[in-house]
Amino acid sequence: MSRHLRLTLVQAAAESFADFAEGLRRRMKSPNAGQLVVYPELHLCSLGLGEMSDEEFTARYAEPLDGPRGRALGDLARELGIWLIPGTVLELTDDGRVFNTAVVYAPDGRLVASYRKIFTWRPYEPVDVGSEFVVFDMPGTGRVGLSICYDAWYPEVTRHLAWMGAELVVNIVQTPTAGRAQEIPVNQANAIVNQIWVASVNGAAPTAVGKTLLVDPEGNIRVATSGSEDATILSVVDFDHVPAARKFGTSGDSWPWDHFQDGDSPLELPLYNGRIDPATWRPAISPETPEPLRPAAPAVFRRPAAAKEDA
Repeated sequence: MSRHLRLTLVQAAAESFADFAEGLRRRMKSPNAGQLVVYPELHLCSLGLGEMSDEEFTARYAEPLDGPRGRALGDLARELGIWLIPGTVLELTDDGRVFNTAVVYAPDGRLVASYRKIFTWRPYEPVDVGSEFVVFDMPGTGRVGLSICYDAWYPEVTRHLAWMGAELVVNIVQTPTAGRAQEIPVNQANAIVNQIWVASVNGAAPTAVGKTLLVDPEGNIRVATSGSEDATILSVVDFDHVPAARKFGTSGDSWPWDHFQDGDSPLELPLYNGRIDPATWRPAISPETPEPLRPAAPAVFRRPAAAKEDA
């Protein structure tokens, strides 16, 4: 059985919760209605940002995930029957710390995943730093990983999410600078080297410069906005493209996850005070991946003799 997901990416400027809820209901009555709907980073926590001190910013927007905002978001997901990533929120913990946290709500309104941004945009982002990689499963579809904005610049984040079995990484962004030009090829590279889908959702003017995009496991941009306009784009993600690319090769000739062979020694990684162990190099497999596309144990690929001679 094929695994397809109607994915709605909303490129919009920061707005109040009331405007957000009204706009989401309107979008879900249109041809852009999706099963998973994604908004930009800090979408509900950016109004007036440039006019507030750090203390005023956190006082206005930081609250526990199970607070009034979280309950309202869960109610909205349940009302519309959708998977909802409403961007990121300022999360206030019991010990007074504040994180930039991506949240995911299931169609029944449950908070099924939360990810605290690891690579905050220092020194401009006045929040604490997360320390855990997060993926979640969409039953009947596949596994999704979460990253936030600047995380994409650190390949270790996407690599770990892919290793944990993510077939789609949702990168939630609020980039108002010229650096968005570099983020586009960065997201393509993350998709290519990990053979996964990557959706990078940026805000619209005046709070961000847009250029939202969806990249397939072979690096092709499937859909993108042209600029900073307010836009809602829909695409269909084929999760089976991930195991197919890994089985048959990216463009038919590259198998990055199958580099290591039986008997290879671990590769020391002095930068990380660690190593790549060939025995554990392969990514986890989503429980939704169909049997014909699952690699056979021990899943070692050896290039044909002709290919070796041509190399």
